[in-house]
Amino acid sequence: MKRILVTGGCGYIGSHTCVELIKSGYEVIVIDNLINSYEFSLDLIKKITGVKPSFYHIDLSDKNQTTDFFNQIENIEGVIHFAALKAVGESVEKPLLYYRNNLDSLINLLDGMLLKRIKNIIFSSSCTVYGEPEQVPITENAPIVRAESPYGNTKQISEEILMDLCKTADINVVSLRYFNPAGAHESGLLGEMPRQAPKSLFPAITQSASGSLEKMYVHGSNYPTPDGTAIRDYFHVNDLAIAHIYAFEYLENYKDNNKFHVFNLGSERGYSVMEIINTFEKVNQVKVNYEIGPRRAGDVTEIYADSTKAKKQLGWQCSRSLEDMVKTAWLWEKNRQSIMNNYEENSGY
Repeated sequence: MKRILVTGGCGYIGSHTCVELIKSGYEVIVIDNLINSYEFSLDLIKKITGVKPSFYHIDLSDKNQTTDFFNQIENIEGVIHFAALKAVGESVEKPLLYYRNNLDSLINLLDGMLLKRIKNIIFSSSCTVYGEPEQVPITENAPIVRAESPYGNTKQISEEILMDLCKTADINVVSLRYFNPAGAHESGLLGEMPRQAPKSLFPAITQSASGSLEKMYVHGSNYPTPDGTAIRDYFHVNDLAIAHIYAFEYLENYKDNNKFHVFNLGSERGYSVMEIINTFEKVNQVKVNYEIGPRRAGDVTEIYADSTKAKKQLGWQCSRSLEDMVKTAWLWEKNRQSIMNNYEENSGY
């Protein structure tokens, strides 16, 4: 059984990826600092898979904690690195927080990998590396222009760090440039549960529909798009989770001198904010309490993926629809508060 280290494994994408790894026969070790996630995510993973991952409460941006971890751990076959702050708007307001957290944690992690001679890493990158694109859909050959936010810039810099390291060290990298993962596990037992007020579209929609959030804001209605709202490429989080297994297998089997690989992951079509809201209301027969607000700093007008390379080289593509995304997101929201209350009352989280 191969051991995979998943950083940020208690978070939204990380927890869903842990489920898919366990289902595929991997042993999972999770690192998380829990600043925007909950340890009881591991219990939810166990409810779905029957297996609870090993857990280390560590802040990877702390060099000593990270070194101590790697000094005590053995036989890790690869790393999937999710651990990072990820809110575009917040990064504009708190740039130093994002640079310090996202870059220091990567550097410390890579030092640990070199210490233990761990060769393979899947890096959680982002479509924000493309900035405001000149044309869509975007391929991996699109120019990397100046990022629109400090968050996007941390992903650009992180990729540069990884590319430079590949030139001198025995490290193989797949950088997965996600577009916008959404939805939740079809069991209704696992989904997005940020500690702070939701900064992503789907939890803002579901929480405003359930009443746990008074209202959500649509950030801008004067974009040059058909309905005036920004357009993004949304795809199901379970599809994204599975892509990490394909990427790890790709690194194990790849035979070439190239050690740094980039793949776009998305549905290959754009959905506007209002299209998402309208679809959510129609599928789930529930109203969303929203208000139109000003544009948000750091947001681009329109971006969606060309995932042809991932289809051809990884054998991956999306299998779930927008309707699946909004349906599973609402199922999770209806369970979320009772699940959180249960664990907070009984486990002291």
